[in-house]
Formats: sequence, C-alpha cells, structure tokens
Amino acid sequence: MPLRVNPDPSFKDALAAADRPLAGMWVCSGSPLVAEICAGSGLDWLLIDAEHSPNGLESILAQLQAVNGYPVTVVVRPPANDPVLIKQYLDLGAQTLLIPMVHTAADAAAAVAAAHYPPDGIRGVGSALARSARWNRIPHYLAGAGETVTMLVQIESAEAVQNAADIAETDGVDGVFIGPSDLAASMGLLGQQDHPDVVAAVENSIRAVKAAGKPVGVNAFVEATARRYLAAGVDFILVGADVALLARGSEALATGYVPATDTGPTASY
Repeated sequence: MPLRVNPDPSFKDALAAADRPLAGMWVCSGSPLVAEICAGSGLDWLLIDAEHSPNGLESILAQLQAVNGYPVTVVVRPPANDPVLIKQYLDLGAQTLLIPMVHTAADAAAAVAAAHYPPDGIRGVGSALARSARWNRIPHYLAGAGETVTMLVQIESAEAVQNAADIAETDGVDGVFIGPSDLAASMGLLGQQDHPDVVAAVENSIRAVKAAGKPVGVNAFVEATARRYLAAGVDFILVGADVALLARGSEALATGYVPATDTGPTASY
C-alpha cells in the first residue's frame, strides 16, 4: 500500500498565520548541507536562490530534500520569469516561488499563469513524474495544486515602483518582494541601496502593496535599514545570506590572527 501524503504548508499560509514579520535569509551556496544548517537556525524562512547563485535543478532538489521536515518555510527564486523554469521548479516540489524582474502587471500575470494548470494557467501536467505530487501519492493533487502554490513577484526597478499597485493587484499574486540593489541600479545609484532616494522608493512601494491588501517583503542586510523597513510595515524580510555570513565570519578570523593589509572587501547588498 503506497504512502499517502499531504503537501507542505506554503508561504501564504505562514504569512496569514503570522502575528509578526517573518525573518529569513538567503541560501546561495548551492550546498544541501549549508541549507540544512540554515533550516535549523530558528529563522522563519529561507530563500534558495538560482538567479545569482550556482544552483541548477539537481542542487535545488537536493536542498529541498535536505530542509524538508525542519520548521522553516522555503522560497525558491528562479533565474528568470520563464514558464519552463517555473514548471520545472514546481515539479521539483517548490511550493513558493519568487519571480525576479517583474516590472509590470503583465509580467506578474505571466508568472501566475505559468504556475497554474489549465484552465487557470499554462503549467504543463506531469504530476505522475514529479516530486510535487510525490509521484501521485498526494490525493487529488491536480485539482488542488493551485492552492498549495504561493506566487511572490519581485519589484526591483524604477518602472516596477511606478507599477507597484497594479502588480500587487494582479489576480494570483500572493505577495510582493522589493529588491533594493537592482532598484538602486535602475535609478542610477549602483551599489547605493541605502541612498535616501532608493529608501524612499522602497517605502513608496511598501505603501502601494499594503494598500492593495497584499503582503510585502524586502531585502535589507544593514540592520538599521532592516529596522526601518520593519517599522514601515513589511510582512517578511531577508536579513542575511549564507555566503555573506561565511565571508564576514572568515574575515573576522583573519582580522584576529593575520596581520592587516590595505585591501578589503567592497560592501554590497
């Protein structure tokens, strides 16, 4: 007798149940071991990133398996708003996706369509072959799959800030995440995500998304900036990354034990 299982809770469930903003971190190393260490940290959520990290389908699958069973919600970011990638990530068992570079409501609608089976969308049907349905061990998966998916879209350009309300109001968008680094670059302020104009654009976007009735999140590695965005009302936030923690921690060891030099890392993110 095959084991019958239920899908894991999705991020929209965690957001709906939360009585405080949810704090998370990036997982960018591509390592299942590191992902598992982070999953047991006590943070609320992890973002497994494939846009700026050495992650392919196999490594994402291994990380999803490594963190399964830990009390943490997992979000996966594809490298692009591509229906083929979205289909593959969902079939791997990712239930919450963060789609980068969503500039318009039409971009958002395309992402939503890619995440849902017909007639609501264009997702290809392969549940008997896929971990998402536990190889057809989740009863009635096809009928209920849409309810298990959380679709987050990322505002990270000046154009997207102008369209923030329309993007948030797009049917099927469950939340909006703001990326200050690419936003700063699009505003001609490369590497200056704490510039007052960038912070103002982020806060304008927070207000627009909140007014649309959708959860809103942001990335902020500098604690003072993170606290400011929390005070502005964000519902979820990323406050660090595995690779950044390793880089800064190893540098701290070197500072303590190796004579200083004139070179050092350039701050970013």
